[in-house]
Amino acid sequence: MTPVTPASLTGDETRGDPTRHRDPEVPPVPVRRLTRLLAVAAAVVLAGGAAAAPAAAHQNDESKAAEKRTRYLDGVNVPVISSPNIRFVGNVPETAAISGVFARSAPYFYVSSTDSISVFDVSDPVRPRLTGTLPNLVFENEAMNYGEKEVDGVVNRFVLVGADLVEYSPTNPTYLGEDNEAFVVDVTDPANPHIRSSVKTTTNTHTVACIDETDCRYAYTAGSAGKYSIVDLSDLDDPREVGVFESPAAGPSPEFSRGAGHKWNFDEAGYGIHTGSAGSAVFDVSDPTSPRLAATTDANGVSDPWNNFIHHNADRPNASAFTASAAPSLSKGNVLLVTEEDYVQTDCSKAGSFQSWQVTSLDGTPGSIHPLDLINPVDLGEGVSTPHMAFCSAHWFDVHQSGIVAQGYYEGGLRLIDARDPRDLKEYGYVASGLSEVWDAYWVPQRTKGGKATSSKTNIVYTVDAVRGLDVYTVDLPGSGGSTPLLGGLGAPGPGVDPAVTVLAAGALGLCGLALLRRRALATPRR
Repeated sequence: MTPVTPASLTGDETRGDPTRHRDPEVPPVPVRRLTRLLAVAAAVVLAGGAAAAPAAAHQNDESKAAEKRTRYLDGVNVPVISSPNIRFVGNVPETAAISGVFARSAPYFYVSSTDSISVFDVSDPVRPRLTGTLPNLVFENEAMNYGEKEVDGVVNRFVLVGADLVEYSPTNPTYLGEDNEAFVVDVTDPANPHIRSSVKTTTNTHTVACIDETDCRYAYTAGSAGKYSIVDLSDLDDPREVGVFESPAAGPSPEFSRGAGHKWNFDEAGYGIHTGSAGSAVFDVSDPTSPRLAATTDANGVSDPWNNFIHHNADRPNASAFTASAAPSLSKGNVLLVTEEDYVQTDCSKAGSFQSWQVTSLDGTPGSIHPLDLINPVDLGEGVSTPHMAFCSAHWFDVHQSGIVAQGYYEGGLRLIDARDPRDLKEYGYVASGLSEVWDAYWVPQRTKGGKATSSKTNIVYTVDAVRGLDVYTVDLPGSGGSTPLLGGLGAPGPGVDPAVTVLAAGALGLCGLALLRRRALATPRR
């Protein structure tokens, strides 16, 4: 594809001018206003008038995560309903979590909230242990992504943090990051996570992902208005935007007049899946600076019920085994699994879905990805639902090699979906509570004796929850022959938890209102 060449990009020039390369789809937010916001938040904390604030960005008016987290930390115990094949193991409430990611070469799990980035040692995966924290006020870093590369014989580990609206850390008190900016946070020393560098980009940085996590030289941004940026990470101290490319996934739709990209997911076969307002697109990224369009969703990619808001994230299991002529099968690499998010929809029967699509070609033929099935397990009649739910869209998911998908559904909790027959998706298990807001779910990877992650997953699931923090579960998978008791109630946090409000956490309260305005400005009013 022919890249859209950005204007001159020099480090000091782009970092110093917050008006450069602004996303045309997003109205500007004056720095002075944000500075005042932080100052007011600090004053409230010093006056002792603020309540504990969780990660509450990206939410609609029905979400009350801040109130719920305060109740949870105060010791309110709310019963949990669950299927008998899921066992609760433990809870780590230290952070109001919205995203996370595992390290590849060492047993660590990184968690992001709107006010911090936390490092957990998961050498014992059922007992995560907090080892380091970076205070970091950010909207939103909804999908923190991992990367590593060898520098002078030493493995450097880092996470990529995307700023939609604002980023501020007291470790760099003179700098206030804004939209369209990505930050490299060095986590090589798990006790000392720190911001190493940043880069301004032409397109939206809602998410930023490495093409190859184990040798991260290039990363792609979520993108906006039909385009996305490629960032060169050859020098982790000086990342640079090297090109802006077009993607049909980030194109316009009935809900997004100019278009919005959302996430890149890369597979072992050298392909990247881009999801966004206009559906999903697969690119050949074997040459990371010259991606080639390989496939797109058909007309259903912008039509009800397959896309009422945005294609959020995707995965193509066993991509290296791709067989175009075979019947749709996860084992044949010709099934695309997709989240269609619709978080502004308060009717749970319509609020997003988990979907399967068949990939019939990767030769660049447009419209070669066709829908197979969809499920919304929080819809009454399809799965277990609780009466309080109004913020219940499908969200981030992770696929186990058994074909069981773990997925977050906000107030709908953790849902397990059986995707072994992609033409007949079924709910496999669930956990839901009145004091919970699950943003994401992750299968814990199996690791070698040296701590390196393999391609296989354990039966342990982590959930990142804006109310509860980090939860740990074990699951009876198909063929395991086990059964677990029905859950009663999940206990409140144990002794030693400090629910004190920090200045950054209070600042996150202000971000909630700004986030709502920004999100609603992105979308065309519903028909």
